[in-house]
Amino acid sequence: MTREDKLIQKIEQGDLSAADELIAMYYPEILRYCLWHAPDRSLAEDAVQETFLKALRYFDRYTHRGKFRSFLYRVAANTCIDMQRKYGRPDISLEESAADPYYFEPAFEAVRSDMVLRQLVAGLPENQREIVLLRFGQDLTLRETADVLKLPLRTVQSRLRSALKSLKEELRHEK
Repeated sequence: MTREDKLIQKIEQGDLSAADELIAMYYPEILRYCLWHAPDRSLAEDAVQETFLKALRYFDRYTHRGKFRSFLYRVAANTCIDMQRKYGRPDISLEESAADPYYFEPAFEAVRSDMVLRQLVAGLPENQREIVLLRFGQDLTLRETADVLKLPLRTVQSRLRSALKSLKEELRHEK
């Protein structure tokens, strides 16, 4: 039995401290996902809070089959869609994010690399963009990505293949 399974079992028995532990376990991952979709950090944090509130509010409807992570991403995806409808999403250029070239910090480099990925996928159709972000931005497996998006695995595979082909062509033309 995994740590997640034990925590979910405790939550089902009414142990709220287990819910805190489960949230702490997934908070950084879900925050990073919401940052992909939010116009700013504050709204991303709000989306994460809303995601966990919804997940706990509807926990009695969730049937645990070892896919809580996928369930959480699905809730986060829907929350982010609602947020985008309400607030929109401005694009940030790499030039605007440029910092002093002599300053180096690993966390900054991670954010910068996320922005590069975000710009690369900006020209893809939404259905391909989300697959690329989940697969490479969040390191989800293809099966988990399929579960989050409620799509057959083969569809996810073919859309990812098409997206990567498009990105490869785009990069080739930029050279």
